[in-house]
Amino acid sequence: MERIASFSVDHRKIGKGMYISRIDGDVVTYDLRMCLPNAGSYLSDAPLHTFEHLLATHVRNSRFKNEIVYAGPMGCRTGFYLLVRDKMSHADTLALLKESMAFIAGFSGTIPGASEPECGNWLCHDLAGAKEYAADYLRVLEGWSVEKMTYPQ
Repeated sequence: MERIASFSVDHRKIGKGMYISRIDGDVVTYDLRMCLPNAGSYLSDAPLHTFEHLLATHVRNSRFKNEIVYAGPMGCRTGFYLLVRDKMSHADTLALLKESMAFIAGFSGTIPGASEPECGNWLCHDLAGAKEYAADYLRVLEGWSVEKMTYPQ
């Protein structure tokens, strides 16, 4: 079998940040790297799950809602993937992500989609942890730019 693109990136060189993982036709996949790979500290299940609910809800209700394809966690638990249509510029996607992190970091209330009829693991949530993840990642993104979206060589 062919080696997939995400396994071809040297994970020893990836830092926290936002990278263009791949472009397939009109879909751009962003690597939202929130933890250092293989560093022993990973996203925990409950806050990751809440973060996912809030991120997906925010981006799918944004002014770019028709351009959002998918937002979800990486299996390695070092971050998320965000897939968008190429009608969104990289700068627009970065701005939306910053807005999303501020939204999650400041969120209070009932977690969207966190009830038994709406979620397959509805008891596994941690809002305080999700807010911490968002605040930490927002600090990373504040210094980020489109020019930094290429994986390190």
